Amino acid sequence: MKIGIIKEAFGSGVEREVEKNVYNEVEELEEAGAKTEEISLELPIKYGIATYYMIATSEASTNLAKFCGMRYGASEKLEGNFNEYFTRVRSNNFGDEAKRRIILGTFARMAGYRDAFYLKAMKVRTLMINEYKKAFKKFDALVSPTASILPPKFSEIEKLTPLQHYMIDVMTVSPNVAGLPHLNVPVGFEKNLPVGMLLIADHLQEGKLIQLGSVVEGK
Repeated sequence: MKIGIIKEAFGSGVEREVEKNVYNEVEELEEAGAKTEEISLELPIKYGIATYYMIATSEASTNLAKFCGMRYGASEKLEGNFNEYFTRVRSNNFGDEAKRRIILGTFARMAGYRDAFYLKAMKVRTLMINEYKKAFKKFDALVSPTASILPPKFSEIEKLTPLQHYMIDVMTVSPNVAGLPHLNVPVGFEKNLPVGMLLIADHLQEGKLIQLGSVVEGK
């Protein structure tokens, strides 16, 4: 197999311990017979977060609209008019992150903003798919770290801002946006914390991921 190492997935913002373990595993795959080569995929790494969260929040806004306390989701005592009841049920039963995504998604889909945000994100999504497709003409799979940092402690998670939470997804959002199969495989430990490597394949090529993952797990 020929494996592309995504250049932009390493370096700035990626912890050295993560890089070291992923590169060590790439060397193991080379010893098992795989050929590797560095590839530039700037668009998915640079714009993946913005594209994903624009699309995901818009979809969350529409998909969660049905949870109004009438037919789906939690319900409460019927009091006041529909808008008052609807607001009370959703305010009391949605968490902060769900509310954040509903508000962002509703804003992105509003008349006057739809073209500037949601539709533009969908166009970038198409460009990302095309860039991946171009890469898969040359490579069987692509490699990156699964996360740019070591797993944070619960006490550290509480201190992260919403943006910092989202940035942890920088490696995984683009394959999701493009609808590509991808597989996280454990490649080592640092400070007793696991490090993962992300394998990405073309559409309907899950077999290649399983084959590569089996090599990693079997070493």
